[in-house]
Formats: sequence, structure tokens, C-alpha cells
Amino acid sequence: MAQRRLSEATKKRLRAGRMLQAGKDCAQVALAVGVARQTVYTWKRLFDEGGIDALRAVPERGRPAQLDEQQLAAVRAAILRSPTEYGFGTELWTLKRVGTVIERLHGVRFGQTQVWRILGRLGFSPQKPEKRAIERDEDAVRAWKRRTWPTLKKKPSEKDA
Repeated sequence: MAQRRLSEATKKRLRAGRMLQAGKDCAQVALAVGVARQTVYTWKRLFDEGGIDALRAVPERGRPAQLDEQQLAAVRAAILRSPTEYGFGTELWTLKRVGTVIERLHGVRFGQTQVWRILGRLGFSPQKPEKRAIERDEDAVRAWKRRTWPTLKKKPSEKDA
């Protein structure tokens, strides 16, 4: 029989159940497991009614993920490549572009907020490109700031002084 991997939430519930079974009070369990005390009271009620199996059988809350771990790994690999390889005009990844790539790869469309969350989960952080022209001549800029800029700046008038 194939064994299912337990979710983190289930592992927490089972750990709490073992602690309750060992005689720990709800406040101690809540602190040790990292959940609210009220949550432990709910788990204790389930445990008292159905034992450890009742804690194991609690259905997961929330909407199921639309991308599994393998699909997320494929998204990560795609983002590590150049955006131009996916037909985009520049070397810059944007939320919209990442969303487009996810849709192309897996047929799932996400809003920009969810794309942001996915990127965070994958370990990416926002990066801002330098806003300087590639052709910029630093020596010419320094010379202009030294010679031309002072002559263009407003001089304080007599009444300002």
C-alpha cells in the first residue's frame, strides 16, 4: 500500500495529540507547536472524541493548490532562463510575463498578486534594474556636472539674501 506524505498541518496536529496524551495542558501544547491556544482546544475535543486518528483525518482547509511541486519546479527553471527565450523583447521579468509563462506551461491563469506569492514561495525577490543608458559616458557626465551645471543653476537673488 502506498503511503501518503503528511502535510505540515497534520504533523502539527499529531504532535499536539501526543503531547495532550502525555498530560501537557493546552497552553503548553500551543506554545510548543506554534498555534493559538483555541486551536489546541479544538484539537483536544477531536482527540477526546476519536483519538489520534481523528486528528489525522481533519480535512485540509483552503483551496487546493493549482500547481504541484513538480510544476512549480518547472516555473522556477523557466524564470532562471532569459525572458527573450520566451519571446519577450527585453531581459526583464515582470509579474505579467511570469504569469504568461505559467499559463503557457501549465494552462493556469493567475492574477498578479498570486504570481507575486508564487515567486516568493520559489525564493525570488523583487529586483530593480539600473535606470542608466548603456551608452552613458561617466567621464562626460562628471565634466558636465563640474563645468556646465553650475552656470545653469539659479543664483540667489538680492532679496533672497
